[in-house]
Amino acid sequence: MSNVFDERRCVLGEGPLWHPERQQLFWFDILSKKMMTRENGSAGSWEFDEYVSAAGWVSKSEMVIASASQIFLFNLDTGAKTKLCDLEADDPVTRSNDGRADPKGGFWIGTMGINAEQGKGSIYRFYKGELRRLYSGITISNAICFSPDGQTACFADTATQSIQQVTLDAEGWPNGTPTLFADFSNEDLNPDGAVIDTEGYLWNAQWGANRVARYAPNGDFVDEISFTARQVSCPAFGGADLGTLFATTAAEGLDGNFEGKTYFAQTSAVGQPENRVIL
Repeated sequence: MSNVFDERRCVLGEGPLWHPERQQLFWFDILSKKMMTRENGSAGSWEFDEYVSAAGWVSKSEMVIASASQIFLFNLDTGAKTKLCDLEADDPVTRSNDGRADPKGGFWIGTMGINAEQGKGSIYRFYKGELRRLYSGITISNAICFSPDGQTACFADTATQSIQQVTLDAEGWPNGTPTLFADFSNEDLNPDGAVIDTEGYLWNAQWGANRVARYAPNGDFVDEISFTARQVSCPAFGGADLGTLFATTAAEGLDGNFEGKTYFAQTSAVGQPENRVIL
């Protein structure tokens, strides 16, 4: 059973992150160019001059944020921005989308066409100051998440209705060809953001299906959490015991009052703490 965590309606809620040192949830409304938070019952937000979509934490006061044209360091206390690198800055058609830090301290970030133009997106890894393209020809990058042992990464192109997995080397770089983790095409499900718990089970938000679904490490469906909002976009584990599953949603194209809000549900699982990004 899910409950409302934050009543504000996001046009396109995305990228929830539970900051382990602040014990605080951050998330984005991509199309409103905002990062949002709620702390001790008080709502807060930061506005930017372009689309922002995903973050990783560096310290108690600093976060890495991906935007339409760059990856930058953001100070939560002062609001100061420091550019780290360009991110498809020369392509006005694309923007950042899903992203997450890996266990080695690398920040994975996917891009996509602003209007989901076919094959315009890529997935990158920013690691110790270097941005490297990992995969190209992706339409809607999503479901970037990592196994607890740090040996496997998962990601999706939502347009393919499947999630891929790939093994990682000792530095966290992919060292093989991606293989299929789960195919949702027979059920006509659209994989959006995902996170993996401490037992290696993958929790996937499924756009248009009112749910976050849980899959075993072998890709088998296990369980689901239902939401009143239709377009559930990304989950994140948080709370003091990392047993609370937060989920962003999107009101884009829908009228219901419950669409676009940020939700939470108590689970019997334990999430992995979000990894620190190593600059």
